[in-house]
Amino acid sequence: MLTRRHFVISAATLFSAPIASTAWARPTSNPARWSTWDAQITPADYDPATTNPWGLHRRFLPQQVQANDNLTPGDIHVDAVARYLYHIEEGGTAMRYGVAIARGNLYEPGTYTIGRKTKWPTWTPTAAMIKRDPHLYKQHENGMNAGPNNPLGSRALYLYVGNRDTYLRIHGSPLPRSIGSRASSGCVRMVMAHINGLYENVTTGSTAHLYAAETGAST
Repeated sequence: MLTRRHFVISAATLFSAPIASTAWARPTSNPARWSTWDAQITPADYDPATTNPWGLHRRFLPQQVQANDNLTPGDIHVDAVARYLYHIEEGGTAMRYGVAIARGNLYEPGTYTIGRKTKWPTWTPTAAMIKRDPHLYKQHENGMNAGPNNPLGSRALYLYVGNRDTYLRIHGSPLPRSIGSRASSGCVRMVMAHINGLYENVTTGSTAHLYAAETGAST
């Protein structure tokens, strides 16, 4: 005859073992590695205006240029035709950088707010990216840790409309030779060493103007 004691022991045997978690860990960024990674992606004796181990056209190297009147200091303007990003400075000048933009109809011109900015960001492809290019993105559907091979590179500026994250970014890229082309899935790419310099001077809440690829910007 089964006793109460037998039932309690049997129940404990059946139910006491913990259930293994099936949840995936979130991708991580280790701040202790950031300085090492910054050194890894910054060329020796780096001079933004002349250093070019990436083989870019010289016009895509950072340089200070004259800006048009009445542009707001701190704002960003992306000329999708010339593949330039301008960061407007006080005194009527701007820092100009070469960029890559999205391929085909994935580029989304508009006016955005820099909702946040991040050093060595993690990355997770959107559902649309996975559906469009599963051979590229399915393997990363649970996210990718930060690091020099992460698609968002060393720095990212997150573009918002109001309080809504658009999932568009201005970010560094581990593929610097793509600068000057249409290459991304929607974001604006920069050389990692270049965006590291830009990042320090961009304020959260400033405006980013992404101009249509057919018209360009007038700075």
